[in-house]
Amino acid sequence: MKGAAALIAAIVIVLLLRSTALSAFSARGVVLDALAFATVLWALRHGASWGCSFGFALGLFADLDAAHWLGRHALALTLLGYGVGRLASILVRESARTQFVLILFATAAHQTWALAFELSNWSAWPHVLARVAIASIASAAVGTAILWAARRVSGQPLFGNVSVQPGRIY
Repeated sequence: MKGAAALIAAIVIVLLLRSTALSAFSARGVVLDALAFATVLWALRHGASWGCSFGFALGLFADLDAAHWLGRHALALTLLGYGVGRLASILVRESARTQFVLILFATAAHQTWALAFELSNWSAWPHVLARVAIASIASAAVGTAILWAARRVSGQPLFGNVSVQPGRIY
Protein backbone atom coordinates (compact mmCIF):
# COMPACT_ATOMS: atom_id res chain seq x y z
CA MET A 1 0.00 0.00 0.00
CA LYS A 2 1.20 3.47 -0.78
CA GLY A 3 0.46 6.93 0.53
CA ALA A 4 -3.06 7.73 1.62
CA ALA A 5 -4.31 4.12 1.56
CA ALA A 6 -1.60 3.02 3.99
CA LEU A 7 -2.28 6.04 6.19
CA ILE A 8 -6.01 5.29 6.38
CA ALA A 9 -5.45 1.57 7.01
CA ALA A 10 -2.97 2.30 9.80
CA ILE A 11 -5.36 4.78 11.45
CA VAL A 12 -8.24 2.31 11.36
CA ILE A 13 -6.11 -0.49 12.80
CA VAL A 14 -4.72 1.67 15.63
CA LEU A 15 -8.14 3.00 16.59
CA LEU A 16 -9.64 -0.51 16.58
CA LEU A 17 -6.80 -1.82 18.75
CA ARG A 18 -7.16 1.11 21.13
CA SER A 19 -10.90 0.68 21.58
CA THR A 20 -10.97 -3.14 21.77
CA ALA A 21 -7.89 -5.11 22.78
CA LEU A 22 -6.02 -2.43 24.72
CA SER A 23 -9.04 -1.24 26.70
CA ALA A 24 -8.77 -4.33 28.94
CA PHE A 25 -5.32 -3.21 30.11
CA SER A 26 -6.56 0.34 30.65
CA ALA A 27 -9.35 -0.93 32.91
CA ARG A 28 -6.66 -2.47 35.15
CA GLY A 29 -4.69 0.78 35.36
CA VAL A 30 -2.01 0.09 32.73
CA VAL A 31 -2.38 2.31 29.69
CA LEU A 32 -0.62 1.14 26.52
CA ASP A 33 -0.55 4.27 24.38
CA ALA A 34 -1.18 2.93 20.89
CA LEU A 35 -1.61 6.45 19.52
CA ALA A 36 1.87 7.62 20.55
CA PHE A 37 3.45 4.30 19.50
CA ALA A 38 1.89 4.41 16.04
CA THR A 39 2.88 8.04 15.56
CA VAL A 40 6.49 7.33 16.54
CA LEU A 41 6.59 4.30 14.25
CA TRP A 42 5.13 6.19 11.29
CA ALA A 43 7.42 9.20 11.80
CA LEU A 44 10.52 6.99 12.05
CA ARG A 45 9.58 5.26 8.82
CA HIS A 46 8.32 8.18 6.74
CA GLY A 47 9.92 11.35 8.14
CA ALA A 48 8.67 14.63 9.54
CA SER A 49 5.99 15.64 7.02
CA TRP A 50 4.26 12.26 6.92
CA GLY A 51 4.74 11.82 10.67
CA CYS A 52 3.07 15.16 11.25
CA SER A 53 0.21 14.32 8.86
CA PHE A 54 -0.29 10.87 10.38
CA GLY A 55 -0.24 12.27 13.92
CA PHE A 56 -2.83 14.91 13.04
CA ALA A 57 -5.18 12.49 11.26
CA LEU A 58 -4.85 9.82 13.96
CA GLY A 59 -5.35 12.39 16.72
CA LEU A 60 -8.36 13.96 15.01
CA PHE A 61 -10.07 10.59 14.56
CA ALA A 62 -9.20 9.63 18.15
CA ASP A 63 -10.82 12.89 19.30
CA LEU A 64 -13.92 12.16 17.23
CA ASP A 65 -14.01 8.61 18.63
CA ALA A 66 -14.00 9.80 22.25
CA ALA A 67 -16.40 12.24 23.85
CA HIS A 68 -14.04 15.06 24.82
CA TRP A 69 -12.52 18.25 23.46
CA LEU A 70 -11.81 18.19 19.76
CA GLY A 71 -8.12 18.68 19.01
CA ARG A 72 -6.77 17.38 22.30
CA HIS A 73 -5.00 14.37 20.78
CA ALA A 74 -4.57 15.94 17.34
CA LEU A 75 -2.27 18.72 18.54
CA ALA A 76 -0.08 16.50 20.70
CA LEU A 77 0.30 13.77 18.07
CA THR A 78 0.99 16.28 15.31
CA LEU A 79 3.86 17.77 17.30
CA LEU A 80 5.15 14.31 18.27
CA GLY A 81 5.05 13.14 14.65
CA TYR A 82 6.96 16.19 13.49
CA GLY A 83 9.55 16.01 16.26
CA VAL A 84 10.25 12.30 15.88
CA GLY A 85 10.31 12.62 12.09
CA ARG A 86 12.93 15.37 12.34
CA LEU A 87 15.00 13.28 14.76
CA ALA A 88 14.72 10.22 12.48
CA SER A 89 17.26 11.66 10.06
CA ILE A 90 19.99 11.84 12.72
CA LEU A 91 19.22 8.76 14.86
CA VAL A 92 19.97 5.09 14.37
CA ARG A 93 16.36 4.09 13.78
CA GLU A 94 16.96 0.33 14.07
CA SER A 95 18.43 0.60 17.58
CA ALA A 96 16.18 -0.89 20.26
CA ARG A 97 17.48 1.66 22.76
CA THR A 98 16.59 4.54 20.47
CA GLN A 99 13.12 3.12 19.88
CA PHE A 100 12.60 2.58 23.61
CA VAL A 101 13.60 6.16 24.47
CA LEU A 102 11.51 7.70 21.68
CA ILE A 103 8.41 5.71 22.64
CA LEU A 104 8.99 6.46 26.34
CA PHE A 105 9.22 10.24 25.82
CA ALA A 106 6.41 10.34 23.25
CA THR A 107 4.08 8.43 25.57
CA ALA A 108 5.02 10.62 28.53
CA ALA A 109 4.35 13.79 26.55
CA HIS A 110 1.08 12.51 25.08
CA GLN A 111 -0.25 11.14 28.38
CA THR A 112 0.69 14.28 30.31
CA TRP A 113 -1.02 16.47 27.71
CA ALA A 114 -4.17 14.31 27.59
CA LEU A 115 -4.46 13.92 31.38
CA ALA A 116 -3.93 17.62 32.02
CA PHE A 117 -7.40 18.26 30.59
CA GLU A 118 -8.96 15.96 33.17
CA LEU A 119 -7.50 17.68 36.24
CA SER A 120 -9.86 19.62 38.43
CA ASN A 121 -7.30 20.69 41.04
CA TRP A 122 -3.59 20.48 41.82
CA SER A 123 -3.93 17.70 44.37
CA ALA A 124 -4.39 15.15 41.57
CA TRP A 125 -0.91 15.70 40.07
CA PRO A 126 0.85 12.93 42.08
CA HIS A 127 -1.68 10.40 40.76
CA VAL A 128 -1.33 11.76 37.22
CA LEU A 129 2.46 11.57 37.33
CA ALA A 130 2.33 7.97 38.59
CA ARG A 131 -0.11 7.06 35.82
CA VAL A 132 2.08 8.76 33.19
CA ALA A 133 5.19 6.94 34.44
CA ILE A 134 3.49 3.53 34.35
CA ALA A 135 2.01 4.18 30.89
CA SER A 136 5.34 5.41 29.52
CA ILE A 137 7.38 2.47 30.77
CA ALA A 138 4.76 -0.11 29.75
CA SER A 139 4.24 1.37 26.28
CA ALA A 140 7.97 1.68 25.64
CA ALA A 141 8.67 -1.90 26.75
CA VAL A 142 5.80 -3.43 24.77
CA GLY A 143 6.45 -1.22 21.72
CA THR A 144 10.15 -2.07 21.63
CA ALA A 145 9.33 -5.77 21.97
CA ILE A 146 6.84 -5.55 19.09
CA LEU A 147 9.40 -3.82 16.86
CA TRP A 148 12.07 -6.38 17.81
CA ALA A 149 9.68 -9.26 16.96
CA ALA A 150 8.67 -7.64 13.66
CA ARG A 151 12.34 -7.19 12.73
CA ARG A 152 13.05 -10.87 13.56
CA VAL A 153 10.04 -12.15 11.59
CA SER A 154 10.72 -10.02 8.51
CA GLY A 155 14.47 -10.68 8.55
CA GLN A 156 15.26 -7.18 7.33
CA PRO A 157 15.45 -3.66 8.77
CA LEU A 158 12.08 -2.02 9.45
CA PHE A 159 13.21 1.54 8.82
CA GLY A 160 15.73 1.10 6.02
CA ASN A 161 19.45 1.61 5.94
CA VAL A 162 20.99 4.30 8.13
CA SER A 163 22.24 6.17 5.06
CA VAL A 164 18.72 6.37 3.61
CA GLN A 165 16.75 9.34 4.95
CA PRO A 166 13.22 8.60 6.20
CA GLY A 167 10.48 9.15 3.67
CA ARG A 168 12.75 8.64 0.68
CA ILE A 169 12.49 5.66 -1.63
CA TYR A 170 15.66 4.44 -3.33
